[in-house]
Amino acid sequence: MNDLRDAHNHLQNPRLASHLGEILRALESSNITRCVVNGTSESDWPLTADLARRFPTLVQPSFGLHPWNAPSRSPDWLATLRACLDTHPAAGLGECGLDRWIKNHDLDDQTTVFLAQLDLAQARNLPLSIHCLRAWGPLLDCLRQHPLPERGFLLHSYGGSAELVPELVSLGAWFSFSGCFLDPRKTKARRAFRHVPLSRLLVETDAPDMLPPPEYQPHPLRDAHDLPLNHPANLPAIATGLAQLLKIPPGSLRHHLANNFETFFGHTKEITRV
Repeated sequence: MNDLRDAHNHLQNPRLASHLGEILRALESSNITRCVVNGTSESDWPLTADLARRFPTLVQPSFGLHPWNAPSRSPDWLATLRACLDTHPAAGLGECGLDRWIKNHDLDDQTTVFLAQLDLAQARNLPLSIHCLRAWGPLLDCLRQHPLPERGFLLHSYGGSAELVPELVSLGAWFSFSGCFLDPRKTKARRAFRHVPLSRLLVETDAPDMLPPPEYQPHPLRDAHDLPLNHPANLPAIATGLAQLLKIPPGSLRHHLANNFETFFGHTKEITRV
C-alpha cells in the first residue's frame, strides 16, 4: 500500500486557487489519493463544499469554526454548520478548538463554540479535527468532562508534550504529524511523536501553511506576493522524514498511516442526527 492520505489541509484556501490545476496533477503523480480539506469559517465552508463536489474521490470535506474565526461568527453559524454536514454525510467536523496564542483571545467564548461542535461531533460520531495552541489544560478539561465521538478525535499538528500522550490516547486521541516538525529545532514535538503509538498516528501537510524544512519541499510554491506556500504534494517527503525520525522503514510507516486513516476517517453510521 504505497498511496498516502493527507489528514489535514486547506486546499480551499484562496492562496492556492491560482495553483489548483498544478496541485491536482502533482497530487496524482505523488500517489496522494485522499485529502481531508478543513473549512474554518462560514465564509470558506462553501469553497470546501465546492471542492468536494468537483473532486469527490480526492477531497474529504470537513467543516468547522476555527477559534480564530469565532469572534466573527453569525448568529446562525451552528445551523449553517449542521446544514453543511447534512449535505455532505461523509464529512468530518473541524477545524475547531482552543487557542491562547492569538492576541486578545476570549477563551470562554472559544470554549462555548468548541463545545457546541464537540457535542455535534459526538452525536453524529464524526471525525473531529482539533486545533490547540497554548490551551492544553482547558482542552483537557473539555475532553475529560464531555462525551466524545465514539471513533475518537484528531489532534492536528499535535504540539503538546510527550507526557500528555498517554492520557490523550486513553480519551481516544489520534495525532497527526506536520512537516514543520521535521525542523531539528522542534525538539518538543519530535519527542512527543516518538511516544505516539503507531496505531494512532497520521500525517498531514496543513497546506498552504506549516512549511517543512527546504529539504522536504520537493514541490516549492509561492503566492502572488512571492511568499512561500506549503504544497500539498510535499506529503510523501514529510512521511519519509517522519519515518526517519521514528526509525521505521518508510514502507512500513505508510502501511500504518493508510490503515489509521481509513480507521479514523472511514464513514460510520451516525449515532443521533442533531
